[in-house]
Amino acid sequence: MRSLWSLGLAFLLALTSRAGGLEIPLEVEQLPTITVQTAGPVIALPFEGSFSMRCEAKGNPQPVYRWTKDGQAIDPLFDLGVKKERNNGSFVIHSGRLAQFQGMYQCYASNNLGTAVSEEIELIVPSTPKFPKEKIAPIVVKEGQPVILECNPPQGIPPRKIYWMTIGLQHIEQDERVSMGHDGNLYISNALEKDSRRDYCCFAAFSVIRTIVRKTAMSVVVKSCRFTYYTSSACPFLPMEAYAIPERRPSLLVPSGVQSEVRLLKGEELVLECIAEGFPTPVIEWTKRTEKLPKRANLKNYGKRLTINNIEEEDDGKYTCEARNSVGDTVHYFNVMVEEPPRWQPEPPKGQLAVVGSDVHIKCSASGKPRPVISWRKNGQPLDDGPSSNRQVLDDTIVLHRARPEDSAVYQCEASNRHGTILANANIMIINLPPRMLTKDYQRYSVVQGRDIIMDCKVFSSPPSTVSWNKDDTTESVEGERFSVFKNGSLQINQAGKEDSGEYVCFATNSEGKSAITALLDVKVSLYKCAFIIRYFLDDGMLQIINVNQSDKGTYTCTARTNLDQDTASALVTVLDVPDAPEDVELSEQKSWSVRLAWVPGDDHNSSTTEFIVEYEESQWDPGTWRELQRVPGNQVTALLTLHGHLNYQFRVYAVNGIGKGPPSNPTDRYKTLPAAPDKNPENIQIQGHLPHQMDISWEPLLPVEHNGPGLEYKLSYRKLGVEDIWKEHLVKRHAFVIKNTPTFIPYEIKIQSRNSHGWGPEPKVVTGYSGEDLPTASPQDVAVEVLNTTLLRVSWTRVSLHFLSLSQVHWLRKRSLLHSNRIPEERHFLTFPGNRSHAMVPGLRPFSEYRLTVNVFNKRGNGPNSDPVTFQTPEGVPILTVSNAQRDSITLVWAPPFEANGILTGYLLQYQLINETLAMGDMQEVNVSSADTTHWLLQGLGEMSKYMFYLSACTRVGCGPQRMEEGSTVTEASEISEAVNTSKNFHLIDGLEPGTVYTVCLLAKSRLDNASIFEDVIQTRVKGKREYLHLGVSTQGWFIGMMCAVALLTLTVLIACFVTRNKGGKYAVKEKEDLHPEVESQGMNDDTFGDYSEENPLKASQCSLDRGMGGDSDYGDEEECQFNEDGSFIGEYSDHKNRGSVRPSPVTA
Repeated sequence: MRSLWSLGLAFLLALTSRAGGLEIPLEVEQLPTITVQTAGPVIALPFEGSFSMRCEAKGNPQPVYRWTKDGQAIDPLFDLGVKKERNNGSFVIHSGRLAQFQGMYQCYASNNLGTAVSEEIELIVPSTPKFPKEKIAPIVVKEGQPVILECNPPQGIPPRKIYWMTIGLQHIEQDERVSMGHDGNLYISNALEKDSRRDYCCFAAFSVIRTIVRKTAMSVVVKSCRFTYYTSSACPFLPMEAYAIPERRPSLLVPSGVQSEVRLLKGEELVLECIAEGFPTPVIEWTKRTEKLPKRANLKNYGKRLTINNIEEEDDGKYTCEARNSVGDTVHYFNVMVEEPPRWQPEPPKGQLAVVGSDVHIKCSASGKPRPVISWRKNGQPLDDGPSSNRQVLDDTIVLHRARPEDSAVYQCEASNRHGTILANANIMIINLPPRMLTKDYQRYSVVQGRDIIMDCKVFSSPPSTVSWNKDDTTESVEGERFSVFKNGSLQINQAGKEDSGEYVCFATNSEGKSAITALLDVKVSLYKCAFIIRYFLDDGMLQIINVNQSDKGTYTCTARTNLDQDTASALVTVLDVPDAPEDVELSEQKSWSVRLAWVPGDDHNSSTTEFIVEYEESQWDPGTWRELQRVPGNQVTALLTLHGHLNYQFRVYAVNGIGKGPPSNPTDRYKTLPAAPDKNPENIQIQGHLPHQMDISWEPLLPVEHNGPGLEYKLSYRKLGVEDIWKEHLVKRHAFVIKNTPTFIPYEIKIQSRNSHGWGPEPKVVTGYSGEDLPTASPQDVAVEVLNTTLLRVSWTRVSLHFLSLSQVHWLRKRSLLHSNRIPEERHFLTFPGNRSHAMVPGLRPFSEYRLTVNVFNKRGNGPNSDPVTFQTPEGVPILTVSNAQRDSITLVWAPPFEANGILTGYLLQYQLINETLAMGDMQEVNVSSADTTHWLLQGLGEMSKYMFYLSACTRVGCGPQRMEEGSTVTEASEISEAVNTSKNFHLIDGLEPGTVYTVCLLAKSRLDNASIFEDVIQTRVKGKREYLHLGVSTQGWFIGMMCAVALLTLTVLIACFVTRNKGGKYAVKEKEDLHPEVESQGMNDDTFGDYSEENPLKASQCSLDRGMGGDSDYGDEEECQFNEDGSFIGEYSDHKNRGSVRPSPVTA
């Protein structure tokens, strides 16, 4: 839009000199002449950035500028708040409060000699058009009576288009009986029962300001006697078959009366309209008195509207419209008069330069219809004809008798009639001036022998000067066939020769004096001749062709020559281009909803056509817009097109090759398809329950081209799912519907079928959705907790009986630390779990603390009540211990302090002893680590290839706490470190090992303290032809294997007995054993799930992500990234702490 308005503004700027015919150099004192002005009207659209009011003039002295608005003098800076441009009178209005700028502007450019005036510039600030808010009573008529639905559209910036549609944006069908008038009203010649509806809407679209407004919907009720079973004055008692719409002779709804007078400007469009009522529907016929209708006449709106574009004077006259039906007729006469706004005839008045004492005639001729009135001003002021004035005004001419210097001025001529006003400035200079040379003296000119040359001699004087040329100090003027002196004083020499070189003197003479200048001419002999073709360049043996086109194709030959030999080479140039437009595009096999399109391909320009693209345009819903319909392979020249019903199509084709897409073909003739039932149903059905007792259903409506006919609507059917119930149905025109008074959160089956006036669409698909849900009112009962270790808790409760989609939330609050007697700031946390479940796992607890826990359910409507609170305590924590960097006689132990020290740590007690496969233990060795900050220890002097058990306890001044145990082995040889492991793979290949040799393999992390191992195992490489694995000590003895089998059998028998006892209601002391051994590595966690984790006071220690989404349950044992230590705490709590040991993950099994 901006580009269009910028182009329009360019045309609005009138770059004109109203003092045409008077060319006075600026070096000479002269009257002001306006050179640039804005020609109105200027429309200030709110989305445009700024608006220029241009006013530029020339003159000597330099003109000064002033403005008027609505006839009152204004200062743009003080009155409008805008700043004028430097050196001219223009100013720019920026978008903002534009309403204050609306009005008629005029610019005045003045110097001490006179004043020039611009034409009036109208600045229009359009307001947003609106229909008035009103309540329109229904229109009730009997069948067969006429109906007029008044639109009365608001005024706005043209073009304005009027549409009649329903609230659902479906066009009101129009024909000979129902049509929209030129005034925007909807006229029904005789109402039928089908015209009854409550949503007749008039829409007004203003494309320039990008606005569409709608009038309040109007209701029409058409009463019919054919289906009335009672007697009234309107419907007397008659047999049913006797009721029929009474016939009625035509009468005109538009225009009123018998005769109308129409005035319009030459070049405009003549629009005459007659809309009649009556039954049967009248037919309109147009004639022109005494002659035939012009060939340019067009009939529109089903023959009710006569239009003639670009009307001329010969189109004047009387036009007649006659409305006729089988009952009678009526006539209306239009008296058309073509008029014109004022125009200069033949041109505006010119400026004049006259000598003192002469008579000056200023003629201002203008044509127009009605004849324009001529008025005069001098320097912007009305003429004052005093008794001593030498000025005489004769209608369109001013005569200055015996003109004097004080008569010099800018005379304004204004021609007006009822269609507009035009204004012109005429600069009249009364002056006597001797010749003044405007061309530089001793100007040098050069010319090649045999060519023509022009030497300038510009002069200004009053009266005009006589110009002559002399050569080389001669007193005689140059003359001959080769010499010409122009009116502007310039001398032209044709076919200059060497003898023409020399000095030339130009003399200018008038009654006031004489002036002269000298010009020097040098005629040279041509030494070179060059010829070239602009698009071809030769550079070092290479030919370059610029801007290649089809004419450049062909064979090019290059020849290289020396004094002894020559050689040639040829190249064939093939020019590739997009394909030409297909030709002879024709329709065949025309059926109701399909047609075959055929065409002849254009030239592919040496690049094979890959495909053809068929496009269509339809005139009902989106006229002028071309859309892709089908793609066809490049080796086919026909396409069978499947079409929608009730559309008026035209088609075009364009070809595509490897270079690009070619131009489209000429469009085909229009092809209108017959209306039909819809061939598809709405898609993307959305079912939501925003309120407890209703169900909101919405869907994507059919596109307008998919309607296939008038009267589109949708049948919405629904019933409860899983219940023997009938389908409930509603017919709707919009694409949304609300079902009220539904039970809370009940599944429904829904289907939507489209229908128009020609039938039903296909059988629709059934979708399922739920009605609205309500706020939960029940709370979970029988909440129980089971503390699995220091940081992990299992919660269970009785499910809530619900009739809505719900989620569960577990809230817990750390009330205090059992280590300190004083209370701590409350730390609130909660986890969310999908579905109506009965258990959950709660991680991230703090050891040796007291907690309070509640459970509730919630849904989109809000939270349900909390359960009764449950209070529990977590046990004390123990330090974390791992073995790393095993060598031949040493092992490094790495640990982290306990989460709760239960006092001030004073150090650690480290014990270890030698073990074997029978777990027989050797002597216990002790190491007292006296520093609480120590988190690793190197044990040396150990046996080669031996297995040890290590025990670590954290100590305070009161004593040492529970032990943490870890196994480790020394190796036979010093370790070797391989290259870095590729973290994107789940394996690593180690080569160069010896067959049948025992190795310890460790996976180390560089970022961990002392290269602590993440993974460690002992393996033995295979001997060729065998599969052997390392078994240390007695593990390879037969008696040991037999004993292990017996132990396994005994364990299985005990487990079966426990299972039977549990099923009978008995209990067994597993919980007590777990309390005695909180560091057990494997905890049973089947069917337990972590949900979405959130906390009101974040935990101080870092935690791994628990966000597993709401998509479904995730068993705790399946989480690979969220790993826990044996005491239940997160490994991540220690991984980033400075000076703490690395921790080997303890696998969590399920």
